[in-house]
Order: sequence, then C-alpha cells, then structure tokens
Amino acid sequence: QVQLAESGGGSVQAGGSLRLSCEISGYTRRRYCMGWFRQAPGKGREEVAYMDMDGSTRYEDYVKGRFTISRDDAKNILYLQMESLNVEDTAMYYCAGDPCPPPSRMWEYNYVGQGTQVTVSS
Repeated sequence: QVQLAESGGGSVQAGGSLRLSCEISGYTRRRYCMGWFRQAPGKGREEVAYMDMDGSTRYEDYVKGRFTISRDDAKNILYLQMESLNVEDTAMYYCAGDPCPPPSRMWEYNYVGQGTQVTVSS
C-alpha cells in the first residue's frame, strides 16, 4: 500500500524559509511522477512544483525561483525547499504521486498525503 506522509510545515515570518518533506513508502519512486500542491483557506487548490521520474522539474510562476523540488532516493523522501516566503504562500501543502504519466491535476493523483500546514505572517 502506497503511503505519503508530509512534514516540515510551520509558522514563519515573511521572507523566511521552510523545507517540507514527503516520506514515501510502498512503491519505487523512480517509476512515479511526484508533485506538491497547496490549498489556502477559502481558495481552490493550486499546483506548486512537479518532478518527473527522470528528475525533470516544473514550477508554477508564483513559486518559480523561490521553491525547489528535489528527492532523496536513498531515504525515500521528496522535498520542497521554500525560500522568500510571503503571506500568499500560506496554505496546506500536499504531496502527491502517481505512475507516469500522471493525471492532469495533482489532486487527481492516486496517492495524496494528509498535508502539512504552512503559515506565513507579515
């Protein structure tokens, strides 16, 4: 059974940094496409960052240059390094995975974690 477990969220002031982790169990990541998406209170879900099984990445414009998605195959962990955070980044962040090619939206992936809350204050 595939399971994803996020951690690393918390409260930070604007301009600060956080690193989210997604511990993966139950499958071989190398054959899966992975990503992070978020949902702020009262707003819709939005994708943040994506990594293909070959390691290629894609970022949404609103996080490009500030966020970095990466993975540690030895530890079975997917990361999201977040820099220069602003209040608009406040949201619940979710890790998602699916065999490649995945569905068009990350929240439609077969495997989604429970989320970790990120709160940025001004």
